[in-house]
Amino acid sequence: MNAKPTILVVDDIPDNIDLLCAVLEDDYRTKIAVNGERALKIANGESKPDLILLDVMMPGMSGYEVCKALKSNPDTRDIPVIFVTAMSETVDEQLGLGLGAADYITKPISAPIVLARIKTQLSMKRVHDFLRDQNNFLETEIEKRTREIVALQDVTIHTMASLAETRDSETGNHIRRTAHYVKTLAEKLRTNPRFSDFLTDKNIELLFKSAPLHDIGKVGIPDRILLKPGRFEGNEFEIMKTHTTLGRDAIRQAERELGLEVDFLKFAKEIAYGHQEKWDGSGYPEGLSGDNIPISARLMAVADVYDALISRRVYKDGMSHEAAVAIIAEGRGQHFDPDMVDAFMELQQDFIDIAKRYADSDHDMTQHREKIERFSG
Repeated sequence: MNAKPTILVVDDIPDNIDLLCAVLEDDYRTKIAVNGERALKIANGESKPDLILLDVMMPGMSGYEVCKALKSNPDTRDIPVIFVTAMSETVDEQLGLGLGAADYITKPISAPIVLARIKTQLSMKRVHDFLRDQNNFLETEIEKRTREIVALQDVTIHTMASLAETRDSETGNHIRRTAHYVKTLAEKLRTNPRFSDFLTDKNIELLFKSAPLHDIGKVGIPDRILLKPGRFEGNEFEIMKTHTTLGRDAIRQAERELGLEVDFLKFAKEIAYGHQEKWDGSGYPEGLSGDNIPISARLMAVADVYDALISRRVYKDGMSHEAAVAIIAEGRGQHFDPDMVDAFMELQQDFIDIAKRYADSDHDMTQHREKIERFSG
């Protein structure tokens, strides 16, 4: 059986309290406060009233002040307040309702009117509480679904990137390093007028997530070319260059399977297809130049080249940071977007820190060497 609703009666005159409690006793439980301070204490207690009948003229805090305090507190603002007062002027009623009161009853009271007004407000409160609970439930569900979608995206990227890693001469740490280089560079460039519209918080996060897929197309390159330690011969480099198109097309196919385009795969396509383009138009696969190259691909170009230069491979040692910086500086306005090189030059310590944080250990290199030997053997 449902408990009776609780009504808090607030009045400094005992006779008024007794009268209201007599009207309410058959249908409601009552709590009593003889001043505003006591009313607020009860309203903020663990067992809150379902509705408050509030006098206006009281010593200390007036009813208006009590109502204002109740409505400014998130814990009590949803409790309906009905003023019960001898102040019958229209301006008084307007003031009370303007402070957030649900209703305004003048004395002397009519018991049927008081009960009817209370019943109406409690019915409205039940509807409000139901809708609020539904909204809270829906918000919780949306947050849950969003987390699930984000987790699915992360798993998808990780799985695809790990697949590329199993066949490449680069380690998984290369994927981690380049993703962090891209994010660091993007955050630096977000205040540059050329990039500020594009480099929003959302897009930077999507770039960070998409970057690991830049070489996904290498899964389609034959081992004899992909794992070759020396220089390419004949048409081998032309075959190697197709990894950009293979990567984009693989991601397109994933989108077709999903039946929709999603933001993080859009950037992944741009990065996979365009990260070998060069600012002066001498790159591949399309020979794009300048701003025709997607920003995402231009960011990856800097990150990928820097990491390729400093990182050791199974078949070679990495060069020094200083030597790599010199090469990137030389490529300013040729291989790389000039503004991105300028930003990179200011971020050298950040790049060094990322490289150290995700450095390839001797154990990593041994494992990767054994994996490559299994594929190439």
